[in-house]
Amino acid sequence: MEQTIFSGNQTVNGIEVYYERYPNPSSNQTIVLLHGFLSSTFSFRRLIPLLNQTYQVISVDLPPFGKSGKSHHFIYSYKNIANTVVALMEELSIEHPILIGHSMGGQIVMNILKLRPDFAEKAILLCSSGYLKRSNLPLIFTSYIPYFHLYVKFWLARSGVRKNLQQVVHDQSLINDEMLYGYLQPFLEDEIFIALTKMIRHREGDLSVEDLRKIDTKCLLIWGEHDKVVPLSVGKRLNKDLPNSNLIVLDDTGHLVPEERPEEVYEMIKSFIESA
Repeated sequence: MEQTIFSGNQTVNGIEVYYERYPNPSSNQTIVLLHGFLSSTFSFRRLIPLLNQTYQVISVDLPPFGKSGKSHHFIYSYKNIANTVVALMEELSIEHPILIGHSMGGQIVMNILKLRPDFAEKAILLCSSGYLKRSNLPLIFTSYIPYFHLYVKFWLARSGVRKNLQQVVHDQSLINDEMLYGYLQPFLEDEIFIALTKMIRHREGDLSVEDLRKIDTKCLLIWGEHDKVVPLSVGKRLNKDLPNSNLIVLDDTGHLVPEERPEEVYEMIKSFIESA
């Protein structure tokens, strides 16, 4: 069956946010997908068709990534990005969605759960970031140097897309030209590097243990056994600190669980959503 997609940009909270909407007339539940750092809706391309069999799906490019705006005036803090996602869902008349966040997107999900405890029905955290501190002061001060964004661009270019993917994917045979270009494409314009410089300044630390322990929303944590970016130890710690959570570990899997194990992840998500 051919997949129906509606995509576009919506201006909310002072910035254009790109999203893709996959309707399912037979479902009254909506899943909202939030990607990780240096990524976009592209990272969910293998998971979306599976989810859309059962649910309505909305995948969001978090500012400043993907096709969303790269504003000089937007505050790129987790709190502000979380409020922007909520504002977008309100514009789209989405109530009580299921939130799914991968890596940094998981931290945005948890910020939403803190700010709006009544907003989401349930949440799924895929290799979510956690317990990271704010950038150190010397780096924040350095980010104000003119043309600092060119250093950010150089740093990312030096590490290279292929090398970064090799770090996040356990099965290296999955890395092909489609994947390489998909993750490279959003970084072909200089505006993204200026926005990333602002994110270095604005990004607060991850939620504290005290904040996590106040989140009562049911959460499913799915982790790759061989995650080198956000180690399994972080998942185990989050499972301990989130009072209403459960952790599942995927064998022979790295950080990009939506890319590496979409079928298994879908079945786990479906079972979690349908459980009491």
